[in-house]
Amino acid sequence: MEEILRAEGLKKSFKLSARQRKIEKTGAKIKTAVDDLSFTAYRGEVFGLLGPNGAGKTTTLRMLATLIRPDEGDALVDGASILKEPEKVRAKIGFLTSELKLEDFFTPNYLFDFFSELHGVGATERKSRKEELFSRFGIDTFAEMKVGNLSTGMKQKVSLAISLVHNPDIIIFDEPTNGLDVLTAKVVTDFLLDLKRQEKTVIVSTHIFSLVEKICDRVGIIIDGKMALCDTLEAVRRGKSLEDRFFELYEEKAGMPV
Repeated sequence: MEEILRAEGLKKSFKLSARQRKIEKTGAKIKTAVDDLSFTAYRGEVFGLLGPNGAGKTTTLRMLATLIRPDEGDALVDGASILKEPEKVRAKIGFLTSELKLEDFFTPNYLFDFFSELHGVGATERKSRKEELFSRFGIDTFAEMKVGNLSTGMKQKVSLAISLVHNPDIIIFDEPTNGLDVLTAKVVTDFLLDLKRQEKTVIVSTHIFSLVEKICDRVGIIIDGKMALCDTLEAVRRGKSLEDRFFELYEEKAGMPV
């Protein structure tokens, strides 16, 4: 297998405000969200980061996407360092996060063209990509409708199309089906499997066991910012359901009965 992403010793801490300390019921002023995290992803596979809310999944993906810098460690994305070559990394990846907020008064057509220009996609390729993605996600009918008037599911589809304007080989998705109705979630899930068939590498974070079992080749389980286990899906499961194995690990690593 060809290695396409290697994360080594990633660490990220954040200062907690008084309000955050009260919410989290802690006196600590610093929270370590990701702690010495390492893993490898290979070309043409779907790699899942599985963990509960607050485990450090989103922080990890934001570091890989060069949105935030790690305090320690580094990662190579198709040979480019997230610390030393962030522009090269951004050119190689597509990144979709639930935090991506599309401006309500723009249309899908305008946004697709705008982000295509940012990525240097030529007019001919842009037209072809738009036709392919808008047709795939049923955006055609809504292409000139303002984003503010679109449903939650359609906004997610538009966000997905925009993240893929430059046809990247590495796609990073943070909770891609979170908050979607079952029909839209299936469209997104089927598309992730289609990306895999195209030999794309997909890194996806989720807390949904069934999604990991359906699409992932390998999985890394994150608990309290640390990689508790990383292996093939079957090796992680050990003949049990992924849900059962996760809670076994959670009780072992977090020291809390479930």
